[in-house]
Amino acid sequence: MKVSMGRGAWQLLAVGALLACGLVSSTGCQVSVAGQTLPSPYYIYDDIQHFPAGSENKLPNETAALKAAKDEATRK
Repeated sequence: MKVSMGRGAWQLLAVGALLACGLVSSTGCQVSVAGQTLPSPYYIYDDIQHFPAGSENKLPNETAALKAAKDEATRK
């Protein structure tokens, strides 16, 4: 017994395959929703990044330049 599928059935099958690929590829990724970055389900297994504490002054050159300008202004 030979079963043949019509053109509409093939198109439906192709659309279903595309939708299935889209659903599979959209899971497990980091997403951004309403300004929040939500982690993937595998965040527990990610490597931890540690950033050591730095100086409290984030702009030391600007602070030094402002202090020098202030000192120069008070000398005049």
